[in-house]
Amino acid sequence: MNESRQQTLPVAIIGGGPVGLAAAAQLLTKGEEFILFESGSSIGSSVLEWGHVRMFSPWHYNIDRAAKEFLLKSGWSPPNEEEPPTGRELVNDYLLPLSHLPEMKTKIYLNAKVVGVARKGLDKLKTAQRENAPFQVYVEIDGETKVFEARAVIDSSGTWRHPNPILSNGLWTKAEKMLENRIYYGIPNVKELESRYKDKAVMVIGSGHSAINALLELADLKGKFPETQIYWAMRKKRVQEVYGGQENDGLPARGELGIKIQKLVDTHQINILTPFYIHGVSETDGKIIVTGDLKGEEVSINGIDEVVVSTGFRPDTRFLQEVRLSTDPAVESVEALAPLIDPNIHSCGTVRPHGEAELRQPEKNFYIVGMKSYGRAPTFLLATGYEQVRSVVAYLTGDFEGAKEVQLELPETGVCRTNLASCCEPSSPAQQPTSSCCGGPVKIEITRSSCCG
Repeated sequence: MNESRQQTLPVAIIGGGPVGLAAAAQLLTKGEEFILFESGSSIGSSVLEWGHVRMFSPWHYNIDRAAKEFLLKSGWSPPNEEEPPTGRELVNDYLLPLSHLPEMKTKIYLNAKVVGVARKGLDKLKTAQRENAPFQVYVEIDGETKVFEARAVIDSSGTWRHPNPILSNGLWTKAEKMLENRIYYGIPNVKELESRYKDKAVMVIGSGHSAINALLELADLKGKFPETQIYWAMRKKRVQEVYGGQENDGLPARGELGIKIQKLVDTHQINILTPFYIHGVSETDGKIIVTGDLKGEEVSINGIDEVVVSTGFRPDTRFLQEVRLSTDPAVESVEALAPLIDPNIHSCGTVRPHGEAELRQPEKNFYIVGMKSYGRAPTFLLATGYEQVRSVVAYLTGDFEGAKEVQLELPETGVCRTNLASCCEPSSPAQQPTSSCCGGPVKIEITRSSCCG
């Protein structure tokens, strides 16, 4: 295909979440054609799965600038930019109105699952004339596989539907899959699932914001149903490491999560299991057994009724097997981003602004953006994704200087490294454990006792 013909093809966007729609808005601003594929039945379908959760970033950080301009021209009334929305509000008050704009809606395909991306007539091995061949995007729509050609592809499909498993080594096992009806991945809507969790022994696994949100909802449930038992398992050495910047956080709602969870721990409403490296999970007599290394000793924890796994997510690149990708072998992020976001190195919740140059792949005009660009790394802010697609679209439309600009300011987390000594590990015999990190009496059956749960 000659170059002029290829330039008339649209840019294909995979994923109809906030970052995918931001990419569409940026392309519209440049007068470029696009097609967008959303695998769910609604725009923002993944967001709706955690629609009950209030975000810690206010509207100010959650609306793309180009998208806002289009919406304002349509007569849209913007929300209070200082208030943090729930996931459902993000979809209903922003993403859906944006997708319904006349210049948007005819180019969006719902229930459209992308199952493959390749260069036309070329597999991954072929190099000659590769950059001149258009992309072919294979999409399942209404039970039929259709092929769309595109001059560029922006993959913003996210990671939400690809959670990490229970085991600390990251492997999925048959035993875990057999317990799928007793395990919830992500952030359950405890209010809607009250009958599932009330008066049950529930273990939450994970140390991030998703786990904290789940714990806070379960604590509310425990207030109504006191027999509910809550256990918090994580690999952190000390529970204080998850409290974050609290009052010093640039996002007050994020800081508030740390304040609230510390109060629950201090008042013994949660039993703490940390550091806990889980090796296996099974079921006996209707109860779940979780085995692993707790504080250096092999233990089996019995009597669990339900498990909530909030251990993060991982990218799905199976449909990109014929695209030449460069990803970090550990983080599974875009390779150039890994040094900026690797949680083994960085404990901050933000990363410096970056754009097309860092996101560039060996496959010309193919980009992974949004949460998926972070691979397995946590704490992604929508504002970061918006800056990513602004830069990528600028580059794709010949605005190379604009692609290099930085048009983003991110809030401080209030903490980058936690060096608190564990109150459960006294530095001297005279220093006794305090209640601030101990989870209270352990009611669950365990092979050994622990002052810290």
